[in-house]
Amino acid sequence: MRRWIEANSWTLGLAVLLAALLLATKLIQPGFGASGLDSLARAALPFALATVGMAIVILAGGIDLSIAAMMAVASVTGAVLMQGATDAQSVAVVLGVLLLGLAMGAINGFLITVSKVPDIVVTLAMLFVWQGVALLILNAPGGAAAPWLRALSTGTILGLPRAVVFLAVVTALIWLPIRRSRLGLRLYAIGSDPLAAFRSGVPVGQTRVIAYALCGLFAALGGLSVSMGTGIGEPIPGPYLLASVAAVVLGGVVLGGGRGGLLGPILAVFILRTVRMDLTLLSVDPNVAAIVEGTIMVAVVMFGAVLATRGRKA
Repeated sequence: MRRWIEANSWTLGLAVLLAALLLATKLIQPGFGASGLDSLARAALPFALATVGMAIVILAGGIDLSIAAMMAVASVTGAVLMQGATDAQSVAVVLGVLLLGLAMGAINGFLITVSKVPDIVVTLAMLFVWQGVALLILNAPGGAAAPWLRALSTGTILGLPRAVVFLAVVTALIWLPIRRSRLGLRLYAIGSDPLAAFRSGVPVGQTRVIAYALCGLFAALGGLSVSMGTGIGEPIPGPYLLASVAAVVLGGVVLGGGRGGLLGPILAVFILRTVRMDLTLLSVDPNVAAIVEGTIMVAVVMFGAVLATRGRKA
């Protein structure tokens, strides 16, 4: 037990911090309860899914600056195709959007692997490509999400917000089998030391493409979750890029790759969203709240970069 606590001390600390923030929220707003938690979970869901995708890429030693744009493509594609569709047709649309997310991520990874250009440059360029694709599909918010899809993130199950249950289920179904397989070991290996991984027989290029494809899959889930909350497709990328990177770093994942997990970043998402909610409840000017939130994110990312640099020197 002691070893487990020591190994997961950072994640446990984040859980305690989140509990403290929720208690502070209750003190600020005595009426905060199940409905408030439900609203918080629904607001955090797209950020959490984007963070999971970003965490997988960072664990593999990369980064994807196009994740918000891929979410926009998934959101508008799903909303346009689901408008007026039957339930059976909308299920097929959702599956198609998930495949689209895999394809977009795989394209990013393939371009990085083949061109040998740094991932930050390739994914920055692809950000504009995917953003343009989203605007071609839908140049203004519109379309419609299927009622059953919207219901997945509304209400509670066994006292837990449906959005939290949805997040836990999809993350566990996708990540746990990978984490416990050879692929999971390969992802961590290329993140720790790609040269050593290559010399050990790990197909570095193939593994990198898979990492970006998984990021695209979670970006597609994130885009669908945006439509779950709004009921329409959103062609303009939301503020998910910096927020996901900040949550990944705050969650204990090293920016250089190879170290960390997914639970910490997910907790970090809820911490950052709770901070934003508390600022709103305290009637802090929205512009000031945005400055505070942005400052926290930038500070966290810079701190993570410093730790990563020191880790490489060591």
